[in-house]
Amino acid sequence: MAAEIAQPKTYRIIVNGRPREVTGEVITYKEVVLLAFPNAEFDKYEYEVQYSGPTIHDGTLVEGQSVRLENGLKFDVTRTNKS
Repeated sequence: MAAEIAQPKTYRIIVNGRPREVTGEVITYKEVVLLAFPNAEFDKYEYEVQYSGPTIHDGTLVEGQSVRLENGLKFDVTRTNKS
């Protein structure tokens, strides 16, 4: 009998006030930015990502970081000019 392959869990999160569904255990800085700005220009702009969740401490994400997903996790993403 073949082993059953576990399906990734789906989470409902909020990005810039918009509900989104994502799968996996974590979400990266870049994935969050692309949910907020699908045509993000990482070479032209910087993006600030702040998050808050029902059971985790508020925080920020920067390039190369990720955060564990949970339902109700909220992200605020802002775009700024590079200095």
